[in-house]
Amino acid sequence: MANEQKLSHKLQRFAGKIQQNRYMSAISNGLMSTLPFLIVGAFSTLFSALAWEPYQNFIAPVKGIIGLASTMTTGIIALYAVFFIAYRLAQSFDKDPLVPAATALLSFLILTPVETFDKVRALPLQWLGAQGLFVAMFVGLVAARLYIWIVDRNWTIKMPEGVPPTVVKTFSGLIPAILVAVLFVVISGLFMQTSFVTVHQFIYTYLQVPLEGLGGSLGALIIALIIMQALWMFGIHGAIVTLAIVKPIWMSLDLANLEAFQAGSPLPNIIGLAFWYIYANYAPMLGFALLLVFLAKSKQLRTIGKLGLPGTFFSIHEPLNFGIPVVLNPLLAVPFIASPIVCAVLGYFATTIGLLPAPIGIYPAFGTPIFALGFIEGSWRLAAAQLVLIPVCMLIYYPFFRILDRQALERERKAQENSEQEGLAGINAGAVIS
Repeated sequence: MANEQKLSHKLQRFAGKIQQNRYMSAISNGLMSTLPFLIVGAFSTLFSALAWEPYQNFIAPVKGIIGLASTMTTGIIALYAVFFIAYRLAQSFDKDPLVPAATALLSFLILTPVETFDKVRALPLQWLGAQGLFVAMFVGLVAARLYIWIVDRNWTIKMPEGVPPTVVKTFSGLIPAILVAVLFVVISGLFMQTSFVTVHQFIYTYLQVPLEGLGGSLGALIIALIIMQALWMFGIHGAIVTLAIVKPIWMSLDLANLEAFQAGSPLPNIIGLAFWYIYANYAPMLGFALLLVFLAKSKQLRTIGKLGLPGTFFSIHEPLNFGIPVVLNPLLAVPFIASPIVCAVLGYFATTIGLLPAPIGIYPAFGTPIFALGFIEGSWRLAAAQLVLIPVCMLIYYPFFRILDRQALERERKAQENSEQEGLAGINAGAVIS
């Protein structure tokens, strides 16, 4: 027990460092801030590219207008990402975040090549969307941090008293913004002398593609799930810790799918954030909750199951994790870790053989109901797969549930006997006094 508590303490400290790391948090929270734009773009893509011929014929005159929101959101998501990542980082340093965020956006645009098409100069959307996401993360962090470093050294223009605050903020950010912009102009110029020509091409070739290849593999998903569930066993919110690391990779994979879906091309990726949500995040705990509600003989387990069941339809598992508890319960460790892995593996192989389609990559909002998510991701078959996985998870949990139920019944029986004995003792004591 002492060793278990010691290990739990070490894991909590490690997870806490990841969660509290301002740079990881800036990326995670910055990407989360893009959620409204991603949802708008995702539904625009869905409504413009829905593969049903009568519908496509009906919307043909306005298809370009319907898809416009997608082009201006998911199509240029790197612009939103660099702004919000820098914004969140500046906030973590207790600095006014607007100018640092705008400076990071400027820095990103400086690194983005301007090309000429039929004598028209334009920014190619190629590097403003999913392919520019990793550059956006680096630039957001570096530009904002450098801006803050310059401000902390008071390399700013001081305005006299009585000047409006807006003017003061504008001039105080002038020198830091200029210095940061000059640095990125130099970086852009240096890369123009290389075979890559742009920072975008370099990062995409040597970092984003390899990381997407690694993060998009079944093995990487299984490792992430093991870490996620194991952390939960020690009372640490495993999803928050793990997603802080893998979310940028999975998100870029989803965005690539969404772009392919809009273009009518085959979806390039199976695994992504949407895949994790669909297969690994609902059925395991929903199946366990159904066992508690309908098969538990223990009043305690049945009550907790009834309290926790509604939340499992919306990916809210805390009532079960802490109410049973699953946390620090070695009896439930095997099904708790194994069930989402089994679901993910089944979903992966069903997709590879063509039985199920890959998710189209709509960034799922937390709390999206289980079966609605399948339809949103492009197919009723995904919703049906979620339904099929529930009894699979019930079977995985069942033998462990039976032991848990027997133990709870035994505790309730002993508590009842002790209560009856105390009641008899009280009656006897009253009789003696009288």
